[in-house]
Amino acid sequence: MMKLQSKPLCALAFALLGTLAAASSAQAVTLEQVKERGVIRVAVANEIPYGYMDMSGKAQGAGPEVAQAIMERLGVKEIKWETANFGSLIPGLQAKRFDMVAAEMAILPQRCNTVLFSEPNSSYGEGLLVAKGNPKNIHSYEDFAKTDHKIAIMAGADQLEMMQALGVPDNRMITISNNADAISTVATGRADAYAATGQTASDLASKGGGKVELAAEFKDPIIDGNPVRSWGGFAFAKESEDLRDAVNKELAEFKKTDEWKAILNKHGFTEEDAKHSFEKSTEQLCKA
Repeated sequence: MMKLQSKPLCALAFALLGTLAAASSAQAVTLEQVKERGVIRVAVANEIPYGYMDMSGKAQGAGPEVAQAIMERLGVKEIKWETANFGSLIPGLQAKRFDMVAAEMAILPQRCNTVLFSEPNSSYGEGLLVAKGNPKNIHSYEDFAKTDHKIAIMAGADQLEMMQALGVPDNRMITISNNADAISTVATGRADAYAATGQTASDLASKGGGKVELAAEFKDPIIDGNPVRSWGGFAFAKESEDLRDAVNKELAEFKKTDEWKAILNKHGFTEEDAKHSFEKSTEQLCKA
């Protein structure tokens, strides 16, 4: 009997050790641990101008370049850049595949329930990518609630919630996995427009080879009586308060510098966008 029991007991012991090891590995990293290992894993979604890798493999964009400056101030020696589809960023943080997201992800209440956000690094408005000549005469998100036009949205993007709030039916929304698919989706007529931030839509229009353009005379969506504007920040796993707080402290100081303004300006953010970034706190945005 003892021999028969020893195998399950050993299995139970190994299972317990595995559980403890998994729990240990699931613990969020602290700034001190990042410094000790000498590297922090930071994810981007390859979304211009927010966070992307250029052809040489260098991280670019408003998020990564500010993150680099902050890590230098914190004494972190190296950043290991990770790329993921936008919709995989939060699951990646939760699974501890990376320590931080630098994609200028909009700070929204439903996201605050699953991850921690820094204070805002940027603020930005909305836009539409349409076919050349704008044949459907589309100038607002509200147009999709009033017509049978179809709108493309990137998986995981906050434009989905905007469309739902405006009453756009699900059967008029087409989900694509990344921004790179937006040009062909609109140019081929699979969707009549692509909803994105103004900076993203403008960048896509410049790369569309004349097949697509930025919708002129665009009207910002009005939801609950207020024009829609987003505030983007750095995201962390729920248990990473220490790392988030350290980033917040340096971000507050960095936003006082001309270097911060130059980074945002280089990537298409206006002075007005920069001013708006100070208008809301993460606490306010998470409760909105």
